[in-house]
Amino acid sequence: MASSAAEALPAGIFSILDTDLYKLTMQCAIRKYFPETYVTYAFTNRTPQKRLNHDAFEWLQEQVREDEVAYLQEKCPFLHSGYLSFLKSFRFRPSEHVDLQFDTSQSDDPGFGDVRMQVGGLWIDTILYEIPLLALTSEAYFKFCDTDWDYEGQEEAAKRKGSELLASGIVFSEFGTRRRRDYKTQDLVLKGIVEATKQPDPGPGKLTGTSNVHFAMKYDISPAGTVAHEWFMGIAAMIDDYERASEKALEYWIGCFGEGVLGIALTDTFGTQAFLRAFSKPALNGSYKRSYAELFTGVRQDSGDPEEYIKLMRAFCDKIGIKDKTIIFSDSLTVDKCKKYRDLAENYGFRASFGIGTHLTNDFTNRANGEKSKPLNIVIKLSSADGRPAIKLSDEMGKSTGDAATVLRAKKMLGYTDKHWQGADEASRW
Repeated sequence: MASSAAEALPAGIFSILDTDLYKLTMQCAIRKYFPETYVTYAFTNRTPQKRLNHDAFEWLQEQVREDEVAYLQEKCPFLHSGYLSFLKSFRFRPSEHVDLQFDTSQSDDPGFGDVRMQVGGLWIDTILYEIPLLALTSEAYFKFCDTDWDYEGQEEAAKRKGSELLASGIVFSEFGTRRRRDYKTQDLVLKGIVEATKQPDPGPGKLTGTSNVHFAMKYDISPAGTVAHEWFMGIAAMIDDYERASEKALEYWIGCFGEGVLGIALTDTFGTQAFLRAFSKPALNGSYKRSYAELFTGVRQDSGDPEEYIKLMRAFCDKIGIKDKTIIFSDSLTVDKCKKYRDLAENYGFRASFGIGTHLTNDFTNRANGEKSKPLNIVIKLSSADGRPAIKLSDEMGKSTGDAATVLRAKKMLGYTDKHWQGADEASRW
């Protein structure tokens, strides 16, 4: 995909590792269990007033084109050798898999339009498109449409944020690839954060890494991540049983990577309440004496009210006799939110860690008036697997996605009730 690695700071995407680690871990598991599964993905712009112009769309179309494997072997030993051999020969084939359309029908200005994007193909071949396509769409918008910004102060701002997090005792990773302003911004941000860690007495906090494998390699920090909603969504669609979907997804995950590896469980794909029913069951159909909850080191909170989530997890852990767990928060975080949620989690006996994204990699002001230059809020979600709709419910009704009839059927099957958190306006949260 676009740009030469010889450029000091490339535009677009130039490395297959310029993606989130959990895309590689899921691809590894897909290779083991589902190499022939056909899937589709759908693009959604939650900020529909932010449209691309023709120049931005044309640039976006143009982007969609032995040392890294050695790095993965060293830093990610959980990735099987057979998978790394597969990855070494992997190539994006966007002409086969990606359909990009420019739709001006809903725009008052014919020079601007909505991106219609569909991805389809074997799951193993298409899973890596999501992060590059999101990053490129954001880069296209801010390269051609909203251009009233510059890079001044980005590295310094990241260093200040990193310093405050470290001084406050926050454990955190950088999670900002998918909605970054562009490659250069993420590079400046990570440079600033890493500089903050090298200050004399930076504080009791810790930078645990970045979700972006390329930047982890560049800055010699750990790649961070485990699994995404997509894993649960795809398996649910394939087995067409939402009551068993989370348990099957956990079963396959442990079967692929083993106990104590990649051990942060994402709980909200079909609502955390439903997930916890699966989480409490004996692992691998009873072949383990312990439950899935005992095998995983922690959970990730990605939607809904964080305080209610903490209380729910405390009640669950107390019920099954678990005391030692980590909660990773990853939903629209700021430095102040990290401090608030850390205090809440610790008050209920949990360790807290944070994956901070857009607040780091797309935090700009307009040069003309000094007001916030608002990021795009865009997602690409699995929309089908094996010919059946793939859906997500989440712990916040505004983040649900997928075929309406399947959403309704899954809700009834799971006893799911819609929830709305007052802080969850998806059009204005980053």
